[in-house]
Amino acid sequence: MQEEGVQNVTIKTSSFTGTENGVRVKTWARHSNGFVRNVLFQHVVMNNVENPIIIDQNYCPSSGNCPKQGSGIKVSDITYEDKHGTSATEVAVKFHCRKTNPCNGIQLLDVKLSYKDHPAEASCVNAGGLTSGLQQPTSCLTKQEEHSISYYKY
Repeated sequence: MQEEGVQNVTIKTSSFTGTENGVRVKTWARHSNGFVRNVLFQHVVMNNVENPIIIDQNYCPSSGNCPKQGSGIKVSDITYEDKHGTSATEVAVKFHCRKTNPCNGIQLLDVKLSYKDHPAEASCVNAGGLTSGLQQPTSCLTKQEEHSISYYKY
């Protein structure tokens, strides 16, 4: 499928309270040559959010009418900086990417999310990147070389 990409997006100084999702990147599970890249989520507060941080390359709406194929959308260079608050679920960070089209260049910079007064958990599938500063939950990203990641200039 011929789809355009999404790039150079910044979301900053935001808060989410009692929502199903916080900052989310989702791609439909179908063939595509599109992309999502160079996205910055900065200074975001979560209050009792079910999915505070999520990338889902297996998205299928509740109708269930999804093709039986993986997402062709390439997800890369997504930065989460200064994110803190509470998760309504034990797993606060979910990066579920496709084996045939893994997510890379993810950066977690000073993330502190808790669940019921305890550190939350993270779940990664086919996702790689770097971390810096406080990491709660402990990062599950596959480490990548620094030269492969585009850095933002603040």
